[in-house]
Amino acid sequence: MNETMLALLGFATIIMIIVLLLRNVTVPALAFIGVSCVSALILVLTGTFTVKEVGDFIKAGVADVHSTAALFIFSVLFFGIMTDAGMFDSIINALMKKVGHNVIGVAFMTCIIAMIGHLDGGGASTFLITIPAMLPIYKKLKMRPTTLLLICVTAMGVMNLLPWGGPTMRAASVLGIEANVLWMRILPMQAVGIAIALFTAFFWGVMEKKRGAGIDSTLEMEDTDLLEESASTSELGDLARPKLLLFNIGLTLLIIYCLVFLKVPSYLTFMVGCVIALLVNYPGAKLQNKIIKSHSGPALMMASTILAAGVFLGVLEQSEIMNHMANILASFIPQSMGRFMPIIIGVLSVPLTMLFCTDSYFYGLLPVLISVGNSFGVDPVHTAIAMVVCRNCATFISPVVPATFLGVGLAGVEIKDHIKNSFLWVWGVSLVCLVAGLLLGVITF
Repeated sequence: MNETMLALLGFATIIMIIVLLLRNVTVPALAFIGVSCVSALILVLTGTFTVKEVGDFIKAGVADVHSTAALFIFSVLFFGIMTDAGMFDSIINALMKKVGHNVIGVAFMTCIIAMIGHLDGGGASTFLITIPAMLPIYKKLKMRPTTLLLICVTAMGVMNLLPWGGPTMRAASVLGIEANVLWMRILPMQAVGIAIALFTAFFWGVMEKKRGAGIDSTLEMEDTDLLEESASTSELGDLARPKLLLFNIGLTLLIIYCLVFLKVPSYLTFMVGCVIALLVNYPGAKLQNKIIKSHSGPALMMASTILAAGVFLGVLEQSEIMNHMANILASFIPQSMGRFMPIIIGVLSVPLTMLFCTDSYFYGLLPVLISVGNSFGVDPVHTAIAMVVCRNCATFISPVVPATFLGVGLAGVEIKDHIKNSFLWVWGVSLVCLVAGLLLGVITF
């Protein structure tokens, strides 16, 4: 198969998966594995790659996400133990005293926690810090978990522009400049993005209030099937450990500190945390076994989805199909529009984020677009800035970003509902940031 046919196969694979998910035909894990295997079979039958090569692609793809799967399993177990022990009930009561039953205040708090949590640039750790802390409050006030995710991913998208964030570092490496230098150019647009993230919290807090959310709300909770399954532990008896509250809070804060500052795998941090939490709160193999089983359902479901996404990414990324897709898209830009390259790519960044993983976007698409822009005298930095800022807004709604599955899994939301609820709003945030960059002179043409 030539490069064009490979690119078309890539587009067909992604479109088919999106259709299957949006139409609720099957669960994400089956969609990722099934469609990816059909694409892999086509690659083998056409003689493009051997069976061994395709197997190596899939092996590499799964290897890239296995740590995220392990992280999800043990983070779900850890926070499940803390919930069973009653730690979050105490935290919720303390938070409720600060914001009362103010729905808008809870939305603001979500945004601020997500911003602080994302200072380390890690999407997975931010979800793990923000969602378990805020979701019980959302349940109590009958606020939708999709709103929690929307506020969270909007805040994370603008904070992910920091110089130690993956996208900024990747773009800087392509440009051959220091990440700090690129970030200083981006900073005015990031400031606007932070203001928009706070506005997002306010706006959706108002929308939830108008919808009827609040402490006395009669609304029924939506989209929390996974959460309810995880929290169903009534058959285990009284699991609250009020005498161990300070210990459990201290352990949780230590886990969060290690996630941000300790240079060890995140899943290892939660593995150790689970061991300590179980031994202290629930001594005895029989009770520990019941606790683990009570949280195994959602953990297994989302871990299998993440591993299945690894199969999908392996087939498309390791085979360089995504790079060919990037070349095809770049070829559609008319010559007469070349000097408007930063604006064009800024407008299209959010839809493209749904198709390209981070590496293929910056290492595959960005160099191609810079080359096209060079022939029209476009500053490569302006193209990179448009791609980094506008793309980052949609990072954590993309089905090709493993951390997205961690977020929806923790919130108990289907990924299709997350995308439906967040896509247009996030695209709007991206466009506002782009306009701000033009008005502030960060991007010129």
